Amino acid sequence: MVFWKRLFSNSETLEPPQMTTLEDQQLEEISKQAGSESIFFSTKRDIDLFQLEELCDAVGWARRPLRKVKKAIAHSFLVVSMWQVKGKRWRLIGFARATSDCAFNATIWDVVVHPSFQKKGLGKELMQYTIKKLRKQDISNITLFADPHVIDFYRRLGFVLEPEGIKGMFWYPD
Repeated sequence: MVFWKRLFSNSETLEPPQMTTLEDQQLEEISKQAGSESIFFSTKRDIDLFQLEELCDAVGWARRPLRKVKKAIAHSFLVVSMWQVKGKRWRLIGFARATSDCAFNATIWDVVVHPSFQKKGLGKELMQYTIKKLRKQDISNITLFADPHVIDFYRRLGFVLEPEGIKGMFWYPD
């Protein structure tokens, strides 16, 4: 697998995400760090899936078929990627996406920040940026699913467990 990643992805010389719309043409810088390093957000969907897979591997997530990940991204209402930029090198360090009914509701999925960048406020920045983009589209009800070990993180961002007694239900194939 490493051979194929190296063949199709050169993370040392990545170019910035290609922007297509006027809004996307402006990468939003969120924090300047020492030297020539910066952190940027992008809402462009053409993310290198091998880099995303490496990011998910870094936090210990189970592997998912890349064709399904690509489809999930294509069908998402919003995709947010977070990039570390050092000179000409762009490194994917965070990701989140949201699905929506495009009117009232959105659900945030796949929030991930590389372990080297956790505990620095970047996960909070990623979530606030994602929420800001959803609110800009007049989405008023934002939900997510959280593993028990990150519930407090989302609480600090204003999320509450089961508001008004709403109970989530799931159906899984046998």
